[in-house]
Amino acid sequence: MVSIQRLLVAGGLSAGIAASLFGACQAAKLSGSIKVDGSSTVGPITTAVAEEFRTTAPDVRVTVGISGTGGGFKRFATGDLDISDASRPIKKGELDQCKKNNIEFIELPISFDGLSIVVNKKNTWVQNMTLDDLRAIFGAGRAAKNWNDVRPEWPNKPIKIFAPGTDSGTFDYFKEEVVGKDGKIRSDMSVSEDDNVLVRGVEGDDNAIGFFGFAYYVENKDRLKIVPIDAGKGAITPSHQTIEDGTYAPFSRPLFIYVNKKSADRPEVKAFVEFYLKNVSKLTEEVGYVKLPQAIIDKSVANWGKLRTGTQFLNDKGEKVSGALAKVYN
Repeated sequence: MVSIQRLLVAGGLSAGIAASLFGACQAAKLSGSIKVDGSSTVGPITTAVAEEFRTTAPDVRVTVGISGTGGGFKRFATGDLDISDASRPIKKGELDQCKKNNIEFIELPISFDGLSIVVNKKNTWVQNMTLDDLRAIFGAGRAAKNWNDVRPEWPNKPIKIFAPGTDSGTFDYFKEEVVGKDGKIRSDMSVSEDDNVLVRGVEGDDNAIGFFGFAYYVENKDRLKIVPIDAGKGAITPSHQTIEDGTYAPFSRPLFIYVNKKSADRPEVKAFVEFYLKNVSKLTEEVGYVKLPQAIIDKSVANWGKLRTGTQFLNDKGEKVSGALAKVYN
């Protein structure tokens, strides 16, 4: 194999071009299938990567499901998936299931997202919201029925709520940040694991509110109104800049793929993940998400190269590690 590359270089091609041509030839010989499922937030990124990968490895079939982060981890922990898309780090219970079934995995952050709160375009009264406003609407304790139950100056109109399903990592993240780990979210909401259903729901009701990943807002910004969030330091609107620099707090979050270590032994999976890491920054921005700092991508590449298993977001006691991704992922 190496001799072929040397012949290409000897024929006048640069080492880089020769390596690329050789890699393309090797990828074209690949076949098989790769099963991916999980987060509907990460799904568009993985789908974009899979479509690009198909141009270099046309005989590899990559299927991407969107059963939600929790749904993906359930399948992943039984060995049913090669890759699990996740919009949050793995939880202790999910980690325990993986250990029970002898599933080792490589955890790879691949992008940033800003969980986005949206209302109907005809909503003229909401200019921003505080975390307390969100608790009043979404928390089981107050469960505001009308908009003036949240702020008295808002109209006496019924609130219609659209939210991801409970298997969604987006739901988990929102719940923990708004009502706390042990808090409860109201149950009388219209829920779906498909973010496109949520978009249509908010668009179709003047009094609606919902939340999902930033990319779905960007894709539908002409149909929805984004809500700036005041977490104590002034109202901040999610944008590529505020998500990446963390000022859109507390709703800036990393996104992940989890790769089954046994699957990583297969050449088609290895090639797909390497292609993913090489192209994710470009494709992330194309589908409306926020790319990670290059230092974090480099760390993911290094961890993949070493097949470093386990999570870096839970400590030895299974407790969640807090802090910025750049500090945690080391």
